Parts: sequence; C-alpha cells; structure tokens
Amino acid sequence: MAESQTIARPYADAAFSLAVEQDGLPAWSDALTRLAAVMRTPEAQAIVADPRLAIGRIVDLIAEAARELTTEQRNFVRVLAENDRLPVVPEIAVQFEEKRHRHENVLDVTVVSAYPVSDTQLADVVATLQERFGRKVKAEPEVDPELIGGVMIRIGDEVIDASVRGKLAQLAATLKN
Repeated sequence: MAESQTIARPYADAAFSLAVEQDGLPAWSDALTRLAAVMRTPEAQAIVADPRLAIGRIVDLIAEAARELTTEQRNFVRVLAENDRLPVVPEIAVQFEEKRHRHENVLDVTVVSAYPVSDTQLADVVATLQERFGRKVKAEPEVDPELIGGVMIRIGDEVIDASVRGKLAQLAATLKN
C-alpha cells in the first residue's frame, strides 16, 4: 500500500498541477474518479496485464471505458500506460482529491454512526463542523453497529468520539482506576 502511494504521488502532483493550470479541477476530479472505477474492474486489470496488447490499444480501451476524456486526460492515461502505472490510478485519484480539498480549503470528515444517518442529521453535523473549523466540510457517512449509539467523527487522525461504546470505554477506564 505504501508503495502504491509513493508511486502515485508524482502522477497525482502532475495531474493536479495541470488541472490548476487549466482551471479544470472539477473536470480532472471527475475524469480520475471514472478512471479509478474502470481500473478497479477485473476486465481493465486483464487488459493492462495482457502483453499482446499495444500501449495505444490499452489507452483506447481504458479511455473508452472512462468516457469523455479530454486530450490532456487521454495523454495522461498514455503516460501511465507507457510507465506501467495504470494499476495505481485509484491511488492517484485519492491523492488528487486530497490535494484538491487542501487547495479549496475543504475538510474531509467521516461520520460513523451505529445506524444510518438521515440527510438532515448529516447536514446538521456538517454545519456544526464548518462553524467549529471555519472551513467547508465534505462528510462521508459510515455505519458501524458496534458503536451501539451516538456518533464518532474522524477528521484526519483526530477522532471525536460521542458514541455509546466510547462512553462505556471511558467509564470502564475510570472504574479501573
């Protein structure tokens, strides 16, 4: 995993620089998301691994599956194919999004709850976090039944634990002392 992150970094940096230069962050983000989805499929992995296929044919097939790539985005796919880096496209997309969110001052947050949260509840959490951190917040909901109730919010490596499981763990630690 760390190796794919290291391999992906210069490509994510290059794509990001090009996207900023073209004032096309949303378009590049969308294209990389589609490319990542394509590259996660067994069919795309088989195409990339097939030594009988020429680089141009691989690029054509991947670009066709990803739909509506600009000339620059297609050239990016070609560079990746020529350097045997197409398998790391999902990691490139992740790193690109991280760079985009830092650039746009957006905070990525995971809201973990014991039960699915409604759109209204998620919007309330986002509003509270935006007020607290003074930044735009992009929240990703996640369900973990082991929380029992409440919510746990992950912001990078910071965790705000307001779950029943967390409260019980605190109580148990206090009682041991």
